[in-house]
Amino acid sequence: MSIHILGIRHHGPGSARHVRDFLERVRPDIVLVEGPPEADPILEWVGHAELKPPVAILAYQPDAPDQSAFYPFAEFSPEWQAMSYARRVRVPVKFMDLPAVHLFALKSADAAPAVDAGDVAEAAAAVRIDPMTHLAAAAGYTSGEKWWEHAIEYRSDGEQVFEAVTEAMQELRLAFPSTDRREEALREAYMRRTIRQAEKEMYSVVAVICGAWHVPALVEMPAQKADNELLKGLPKVKVECTWVPWTYSRLSYYSGYGAGIASPGWYEHVWNRPDDDGSRWMANVAKLFRSKNMDISVAHVIEAVRLANSLAALRGLSKAGLEELNEATLSVFCMGEGLMMQLVHDELIVSNRLGEVPVEIPKPPLQVDIEKLQKRLRLPPAADFKDYTLDLRKDTDLERSIFLHRLQLLGLKWGHRSEVSGKGTFKEQWRLQWDPAFSIDIIERGNLGNTVEEAAANFVIQQASDATALAEVCVLLENALPAEIPAAVEQLIGKINNLAAASADTLQLMAVIPGLVNVSRYGNVRKTDAELVTGIATTMIIRVCVSLPAACAAVDDEAAGRLLELFFAMNEAVNLLDQAEILREWQATLTAIAAGQNAAPMIAGYATRLLLDYKSLEGEELVNRFAHAVSPVVPPGVAAAWLEGFLKGSGTLLLIDPALWAVVNNWVSGIDAESFTQVLPLLRRTFSHYTQSERRKLGEKVRSGEVGMVKKVDAGFDEAKAVRGIPIVLQLLGIK
Repeated sequence: MSIHILGIRHHGPGSARHVRDFLERVRPDIVLVEGPPEADPILEWVGHAELKPPVAILAYQPDAPDQSAFYPFAEFSPEWQAMSYARRVRVPVKFMDLPAVHLFALKSADAAPAVDAGDVAEAAAAVRIDPMTHLAAAAGYTSGEKWWEHAIEYRSDGEQVFEAVTEAMQELRLAFPSTDRREEALREAYMRRTIRQAEKEMYSVVAVICGAWHVPALVEMPAQKADNELLKGLPKVKVECTWVPWTYSRLSYYSGYGAGIASPGWYEHVWNRPDDDGSRWMANVAKLFRSKNMDISVAHVIEAVRLANSLAALRGLSKAGLEELNEATLSVFCMGEGLMMQLVHDELIVSNRLGEVPVEIPKPPLQVDIEKLQKRLRLPPAADFKDYTLDLRKDTDLERSIFLHRLQLLGLKWGHRSEVSGKGTFKEQWRLQWDPAFSIDIIERGNLGNTVEEAAANFVIQQASDATALAEVCVLLENALPAEIPAAVEQLIGKINNLAAASADTLQLMAVIPGLVNVSRYGNVRKTDAELVTGIATTMIIRVCVSLPAACAAVDDEAAGRLLELFFAMNEAVNLLDQAEILREWQATLTAIAAGQNAAPMIAGYATRLLLDYKSLEGEELVNRFAHAVSPVVPPGVAAAWLEGFLKGSGTLLLIDPALWAVVNNWVSGIDAESFTQVLPLLRRTFSHYTQSERRKLGEKVRSGEVGMVKKVDAGFDEAKAVRGIPIVLQLLGIK
């Protein structure tokens, strides 16, 4: 019996080519691959026409889907080539790593072994030292990554490459022993057990494909008893496996993937074009730049290839690598400007490729329903983002919107919604970008229902039953109504009714009213009966109108500022609702607040401004109200707060009404120096919200000296009667 241990680098195109060539030459009768044994049953899909890498094996606990792991493969992964070979020539292929049933159990909090703090520090120090850098330094390279690429991945001749890797790893493991080897030791013990099992089953030629670091532990096997003792009594959990699509961006180490690579797109090019001297790669770069309207000629390509190969020769390299090609691209194509190199990195070096998985592969019912809807609604998942503008008056676009809203309720952020310019509620803008990690989220939500509609409804109902705050339930309703889940909406409305009836907090009611009114707008567009929502909103508005004047009294400046924002949103909601009775109630409330003596000055000023907008207060009456609010007898701070509320939102009013301008101008001019210093921050805050154009025009008006004319306030003053009352007033004051 012969056992061949092939040490490889995960996702290395050269390693993959060497493995494929070795297997074709040796013809083993069983292939053992580093990976989870629970996934052996789904290896039958390897070689299927619709299983197109990059793909990943997803291993997860059905009762705790957050405990999961991905095992990704690209076409240039040595493990993928080994599995593909075995399936093609019909020889057994098995995974031989420590089963996920043990790995998940060991990593859980209750089963994790205690680790001494000193051991952790030593392990952390060991991680920071990459043993490969010592081999690279001996060969004259600056990094282990670059040395491995030129020594293994770019190597065209694979003769004795695995023997060389074995020898190198043996020396490295002797020189740099691991300080925290428990999991590593368990994994290697199980790999040896699998090899021994192949021996017992009388296979004559065994090919073992594993990470290069593990090779010495599999070449020199300890006694079987020692491995059995090490693996004895390991805890277990239930684990299931399936295939999921993967992306090159997830394959890169930029995504946080531990065995990730820097350049999956480049490695795919190296795999498909092993003899390329840089010409084809530079042609791809030129094509990308031309698509961005950059002027790139054939001469640019030729010059860039020459420069890359010259750099490789100067550095003593057998061929130009990615580093040399990038430097040539930067110099020749980009003229030294690095901005466009980010485009090369994203589109070519990493790439946005997404794999495919056959629909027949067993999946959770919820995932099956999502895939069916994606296909029927022509919303294919893609690694790159794609924008959709949906017209909700069209049936297909309406169904798309409902589907995306339901996924958002489930926490699947495949689509990100943005505002659409223009009026109306019949358009939505979505940006879609698929993330392979959604597979875990779908499995987690699978216990809520077998379809997207059922799962979304159950999820919302569950959230509503746990919610205790009125605002929280109203947000749920706002999100649930466009998703068209009537059962959940009915329960939410009932909960809102109950919480609103029990709430005496006026400000809380004001906070939720705008959202409810906004929800009612979907009534006509989405063919949804929103009358119940409108009824709740109108009832709340009437309750607010009754209690609001008292709520505006005896509040400090900070509370008044928060209340002012609620007023603004409340007024918008009332206008949006557009019901005559509600408008009358609201304007009567504003009149009571504006004329009352106890309301916070800022709120009274804003109420006055709203009455002006409704044309309920204008002309001489408005000027009189304004003059009284900022008259000399009113403390400057109070007058400034009133003015801030009145002028909220726009300063145009001061530009077009000479009488109001004159009142404000005279008030500011009459403030003494000390009082002006006190009110200056309030005035600056008031005018800082205006546009630059408004501030400029107001400044020009001040500089021109235009003061306008103040209308005389006719209060029916009788001078003769006033003179006769003076002695009585003096007597009351005790003045002789």
